[in-house]
Amino acid sequence: MSEKSAARKKAGSINAKQYGMLIALIVIYLIFTLLSGGKNASPMNINNLFMQNSYVVILAVGMLLCVLTGNVDLSVGSVVAFTGAICAIFVLDLGMSIPLAFLLVLLSGVLIGMWQGVFIAYLRVPPFVVTLANMLIFRGLTLVVLNGQTKGPLPAGYVTIGAGYLPEINTYFLGRTKVEMLSVLAGLAGSLLAIFMEVRSQRKKSSYGFAVPPLWQTAAKLAIIIVIINFFTVKLALYNGLPVVLAIMLLLIVIYTFLTDNTVPGRQIYAVGGNANAARLSGIKTQRVMFWIYTSMGLMSALAGIVLSARNASATPKAGDGFELDAIAACYIGGAAALGGSGTIMGAVVGALIMGVLNNGMSLIGWSVDVQKVVKGLVLLGAVTVDLLSKKKNA
Repeated sequence: MSEKSAARKKAGSINAKQYGMLIALIVIYLIFTLLSGGKNASPMNINNLFMQNSYVVILAVGMLLCVLTGNVDLSVGSVVAFTGAICAIFVLDLGMSIPLAFLLVLLSGVLIGMWQGVFIAYLRVPPFVVTLANMLIFRGLTLVVLNGQTKGPLPAGYVTIGAGYLPEINTYFLGRTKVEMLSVLAGLAGSLLAIFMEVRSQRKKSSYGFAVPPLWQTAAKLAIIIVIINFFTVKLALYNGLPVVLAIMLLLIVIYTFLTDNTVPGRQIYAVGGNANAARLSGIKTQRVMFWIYTSMGLMSALAGIVLSARNASATPKAGDGFELDAIAACYIGGAAALGGSGTIMGAVVGALIMGVLNNGMSLIGWSVDVQKVVKGLVLLGAVTVDLLSKKKNA
């Protein structure tokens, strides 16, 4: 086999692994479409799928940075509950304006992340221990500030961020079918952006002499992505349009994808996750990297706390229970390496969507909560096992 053919074969295998979870998402969705009699493909259910799983996507985006270093954050569920609680208190009890309350809560999330980052990065306490301790601390603080009771109902302006929609541009086809055109235009814009990003990525790889997949693989991948994007946006257009929280998620995905793929700090995270000692010897300030990773995670947890409390129109002591497991599972299912150093933001998002489709689909067909946990556990175990076995095979 020639060197060129070997390079193309390697690129093809990398591409297949990277987008294997995307294919798995489609297959899982189609299975539940058949089992539910098409209920999960209704416009209302697609809308619920995004709204109900927005917190998983937001937390998974932040969690991926922790996972890339070979660590996790077990405190995110408790921090979600605590930040949602104090935000509700700011608005309902203190009469604070909603924008100011949101700003202060996001700042509190940053401070919580910095608090954890000091112990992890500079005092060298293992992240597992630090985040486990803070999981207990902030769950307890949530019970204290709420006095064990639900705080609500929250005002309409607050609820909009978790359950509202962007302004509608309605068109009626055949005089009766309402189609929200902003959603349709968003799907077309997303398709063009996907094509642009893929072409840019291929040119960048070629300029550095890296192997690129064959043209047919790239075309097939883009076709799948475009179909998925427009399927969801058309379904949303047939309901109430684009949810506000979906716009927030897309913005976060763009920002964090750019951060990890195109900036020096992003490359440093991968270096620390691949080999922390080698990264330190090469001049990377590994302590600073770990500090800002957990600071970022605190910010994402606070944002998820705001979104969840807005979605529920109230803050509850049990909010965020088990969220850390969903976020961690989303990263691993989306292809992040169990030992760190490998993973992408889009992979974590796809993993979060797989978790969401599983939750939504199993609920629609009437499977009990305990069975749902078994299925999600098996999916997570299978994803990590496949990753480890593939690494051994390529070693």
